[in-house]
This record gives sequence, structure tokens and C-alpha cells, in this order.
Amino acid sequence: MQGFKNNQQAPRSTYYQVVGQYGTHVDPPAHFAEDGITMDRIPLKQMVLPLIVLDDTPYLAKDPNHAFSVDDLRAWEKKNGRVPKDSFVALRTDMYKDWALDPEHFKRSPFPAWSIDTIKFLIEQRGVTAIGHESMDTDTTDKMESETYVLQHGHFQIEVMANLDQVPAKGALIVVAWPKVKDGLGFPARAFAILP
Repeated sequence: MQGFKNNQQAPRSTYYQVVGQYGTHVDPPAHFAEDGITMDRIPLKQMVLPLIVLDDTPYLAKDPNHAFSVDDLRAWEKKNGRVPKDSFVALRTDMYKDWALDPEHFKRSPFPAWSIDTIKFLIEQRGVTAIGHESMDTDTTDKMESETYVLQHGHFQIEVMANLDQVPAKGALIVVAWPKVKDGLGFPARAFAILP
């Protein structure tokens, strides 16, 4: 290798070592299912999807750990129309705002999230491709029923999302991306919306 002249800057690089399931990240099916696909095998067509945002915030004044229910979902559909097949459904709780103000409050347990019945309904009755949420976990309890169901039924999820309050209930697209780590069980992800 030749040396660099005085006016040339040497190339620079960075070595990264990261925790897979922290910050905004993808959970592929293999995270909870031995025979599930890993993150490098999630098809590209599943990484750009119609985005549906379900708003849990109206329920949080009475119940700060509200589990978004099938009745809540039906009320959303009465106002906005049926959740479309092959969509990405995100649950807005505004928890992301806690991170900057009080990280300990963000990490609290329990917290607002999904009910298992709603997860089953979205997958079985509406045929959604993936889900996402602002909390670090899918469930309001430590039983992990909802997360287990999503991943063991061949769907992926994005956790620790932000800015869902800035996206319409429907009409946007979501793009999710992460490095194509071979046999990866999770990794920090970039998720952004393309607004209508």
C-alpha cells in the first residue's frame, strides 16, 4: 500500500457492535420461532407497505396501560374504513415522547400496548403483514402472548417506533429497512412514512 501525500486524508472507517433488539428495531419471526425466517429473508415487498395508524391515546387518560382492544379497532374501522389486507399496522401511544423527557418512565412496566385478541384479529381476519408500536414490547403483560403470536405466525414487527402522531390514520406508506445480516434475529431499523 502506498503512503498518502501530505494533502490527502487517509480513509476512515468505524467498527460497530450493537444490541439487536434495542432502539427502533425489527423482530423477524425467527426471534421467537425456531423455524421462522430471519431478518435477511424478509421479502423486499414486505418492507414497503400501506401504513395504518391506530390511535390508543384517547383511552390512556382513564387507563395509562390500556391494551388496544378489538372493540377499539372496530371503532377505528367505523370511522376510517376496514384495515386493508397486506398492510403494516402501527399502534400510536405517544410513548416515544417519554424517552427525551424521562427515559425511566419510557421503560416502565406495564405500559400501553396491544391485546392478544386484537393481534389475532388483525392477522387472522384482516390479513396484515406486520405490526409496529412505540413501546419496547408488544404486550401489556410479561406473558409475551402477543409478540409470540405475531412472530410464530410468520409476521415481523417494528418496536420502539416514534412520531406516529405526525402520520395520518391511513393513506401513507411505510418503508422499513435494516442491514441484511445473514441469519439475523433482530437489528436496529429505520422506519419512515411517505405521506399522501
